[in-house]
Amino acid sequence: MIKTKIQLPDEPYREAQRVAWEREISLAEVVRRGLEYIVRVYPPVPSQAPESIPLRPMSLGSFLAPVEDWRLLGVGRPSGRPTQQGPT
Repeated sequence: MIKTKIQLPDEPYREAQRVAWEREISLAEVVRRGLEYIVRVYPPVPSQAPESIPLRPMSLGSFLAPVEDWRLLGVGRPSGRPTQQGPT
């Protein structure tokens, strides 16, 4: 069995304590039973597609920037131009 800590809002915590007291079981048992119920009600969701199938590439159309601007677009400044003005 795994020991863990959880945080609960005040109202659900008080209600869980009430259920535990009325049924004469521990709060831990109330939580365990609640988890067992939830995993039965919500079975695993089957995956839509196997992970081994790669996505097909989408066509985004032709590149709109002229070739001479590619370097500027890639590095943010034209080739050969310093980013800061240094002492001469």
